[in-house]
Amino acid sequence: MNTGLRILRKTVMLTIILLLAGLALSSCRKKQAAVERQPVWVSISEAVSQDVPVYIDEIGTCTAYEIVSIRPQVSGQITKIHFTDGADLKKGDLLFTIDPRPYEAALKQAQASLAKSTAALALAKSSFERSKELVSTGAVSKEGYDIKQNAVILAEAQVQSDQAAIQAAQVNLEYCSIRSPIDGRAGQRCVDVGNVVTANSADAGAVLLVIQKLDPIYADFTITEQDLESVRQEMAKGSLKTYVRLPDKPDANARQGTLTFLDNAVKQETSTIKLRATLPNPEHYFWPGQFVHVRLVLSVEKDVVLVPSEAVQNSQSGQFVYIVKPDQTAEFRPVIAKRALDGKTVVEGVQAKEVVVTDGHLRLVPGIKVQVKTSGKK
Repeated sequence: MNTGLRILRKTVMLTIILLLAGLALSSCRKKQAAVERQPVWVSISEAVSQDVPVYIDEIGTCTAYEIVSIRPQVSGQITKIHFTDGADLKKGDLLFTIDPRPYEAALKQAQASLAKSTAALALAKSSFERSKELVSTGAVSKEGYDIKQNAVILAEAQVQSDQAAIQAAQVNLEYCSIRSPIDGRAGQRCVDVGNVVTANSADAGAVLLVIQKLDPIYADFTITEQDLESVRQEMAKGSLKTYVRLPDKPDANARQGTLTFLDNAVKQETSTIKLRATLPNPEHYFWPGQFVHVRLVLSVEKDVVLVPSEAVQNSQSGQFVYIVKPDQTAEFRPVIAKRALDGKTVVEGVQAKEVVVTDGHLRLVPGIKVQVKTSGKK
C-alpha cells in the first residue's frame, strides 16, 4: 500500500509540474504575441495619377549655331583692330583694317583709265558719224567706213573693261575693312597690328578670328539604334520637344528646345545615331563645348500612377510596395515599376490615392499594424 501511495504522489506532482509548465509557456506566447502586435512606425505617401511624358535621357554637347572663320580676301598689312577678344559682335561690326593705300591707288588708276577710254569712245563715235554721211557720196570708202565702225566697237569694249576694273578695285578696297558677317561672340584674335596677311590662303594660320553665334544654340546628342524607330515614329507625328540642362542642375532648370535634326546614318562603331536640338540662349546660359543633360520627350502617357521611388522595394520574387489599408494594417503588394520621373516611379499594381509606405519597410510583415510617423517621431 505504501508503494501505491508513493506512485500516486509522484503522479500528482508530475501533473502539477506539467500544468505549471503549460501555464508558463502559454504566458510566454501571449507576451510574445503582444510584442509582435506592437504597431510599426512608418512614413507614408499617397499614390497619384497624372499625365507622364515618355522620354529618352542622354548626355550631349552644346555647339554654336553658326561658326565663321574670318580670313582676309585681300593681301596687306593689318593697320588697326577694332574689337576686343571675347566681345559680343553684331553683323557689320568693323573687325580689322588692312592698309588700303595700294587699293586706293588701283582704284584711281582704273578711274583714270575709264576716263581715257570714255574720251576715246566719244572721238570714235564722232568720226564714225561723219563717215556715215560721207560714205554715200563716195568721199569715204566702204573699207574706211568699216574701220571707223570697228573703232567704235573697240572703244565701247574698252570702256566696259575699265568699268569692270573700277568695280574690282572698289571691291578690293572694301575688303580692306573686314566686318563681322554674323551676330556672335568673338574668340581670341590670331593676328596683331603690323602682321601681313595673304588673301585666300588655305593655310590654317590664315584665320584671323573665329566668331560663334550663341543664340540660339545647338545641343548635339546620340541615341541607340534600338531607340531609332520609336523616335522616327514620333517625329512623323510632329516636332518633338527637348529639355536641356547642365549636369549639376535640377530638372526644374531645364530649358525647352525642339528636335531639329536626325542624322541619315547609324554609326556602325557605336550603333548610335546623332540628333540635334535647337534652343534659345539669349543670356548665353549654355556655352559651346559644354556637356549637358538632354531629355527627348517622345509622347505623353495619360493618367498613370506614380509613387515615391523609395516606396518601391526589391525582393527575390520581384518588386513590391506596402499599402497602408484603412484599418491601419500593412498589405504586401507586388508591383511592376516601369520608369522613374523626378523622384517618383511609374508603377502598375497600385491605384491612385492608395497610401504606400515610404520608410520603415524592414520591420513590416503582412497584416501588421502601422503607426504613421509625425514630426519628431522615430
